[in-house]
Amino acid sequence: MPRKCTVCEHPQAEEINTALLNGVSLRNIAERYSVSKTALHRHKESHLPADLVKAREAREIAKADSLLDQVIELRDKALSILAKAEQAGDLRTALQGVREAKGCLELLAKLQGELAQEGTVNITISPQWLSLRTVILQALEPYPEARLKLAAALREVEANVGR
Repeated sequence: MPRKCTVCEHPQAEEINTALLNGVSLRNIAERYSVSKTALHRHKESHLPADLVKAREAREIAKADSLLDQVIELRDKALSILAKAEQAGDLRTALQGVREAKGCLELLAKLQGELAQEGTVNITISPQWLSLRTVILQALEPYPEARLKLAAALREVEANVGR
């Protein structure tokens, strides 16, 4: 007969489930409620009530929707102020309104996944690349012609990075 889950049987099982859902570390929960980390891990993987997990996900979605609504409200407010400034002929305030509306639109697009967030990474200065380049060139020492050609090609690529 299989053993009963010590966490499910624990008098403070609800508090433990809440802590697990809130991302509290297993070690902290184990110390606080006098249960083993192994039991907590097993419980989290197999016994954590699905309704609680779904409720947590629903709260996270509602929170994201609320943030989205706030950004939309800010955008609308910025556009309203922009329109009033334009009507009043206040170009300085209108230009600031344009900037604020643009910022809100960019944030809104990012939140909705409509705007790709790009970053520039210069791998030629990363320690990993420098180490790899050294290993490759050392491996080609028995082949001096290939080593020279590769070194020249790498210098050319590295010189063109950032242009």
